Amino acid sequence: MPIEKLRWLVLSSLMAALTAVGAYVYVPIGPVPIVLTTLFALLSGLLLGSLWGLVSMGLYVLVGAMGMPVFAGGMGGFSHLLGPRGGYLFGFMVAAWLTGFISERSHGLLIWEIFAIIAGSLAIYSLGIPYLKMVTKMTWPKTFMVGMVPFIIGDAIKASAALILARAVRPILNRQLHTASTFIPNLPSTHNPGSIEKEDGSSMERENS
Repeated sequence: MPIEKLRWLVLSSLMAALTAVGAYVYVPIGPVPIVLTTLFALLSGLLLGSLWGLVSMGLYVLVGAMGMPVFAGGMGGFSHLLGPRGGYLFGFMVAAWLTGFISERSHGLLIWEIFAIIAGSLAIYSLGIPYLKMVTKMTWPKTFMVGMVPFIIGDAIKASAALILARAVRPILNRQLHTASTFIPNLPSTHNPGSIEKEDGSSMERENS
């Protein structure tokens, strides 16, 4: 596996682990509890981008579905994907991808990153609310009252925190990634087979005899 891909996989795994930690900070208010997971779903997209943000949240959901206690309140198991919280869990993956997709094209502009976290937050609701209604058979008004209204203020705060953290951590992360890449030696297979290496490390083309 290329070292660059391995680094991103490690970062994705770390974000998945932080998401699991965030799931332990929860307030049970009904079929869907208040958790910090939303913050890390958005943060993964902002920091890791669309692909690796999706990988991170996919890993989190996969580990939880396998039975590890990483869902809200230390719960786990495949049944949670089929329960009232299942849509929100799938929504975390979509939110990470969508937030990352927009952020990657924001060129660092704050207004676009604000749009990214809003879109990501709405993506969670867009999957979570219909899924909640399907599982619980509640009416649409009651589903919104149970699955969205109690979370709006908290999710706005978590989204703002994710944006602040991302803009603070991103320069450090980019600097660390750049520094690490300078220590990767050039493998022989990456060299031009038609060149020889000078003493100073640069290369020159072999002369045809």
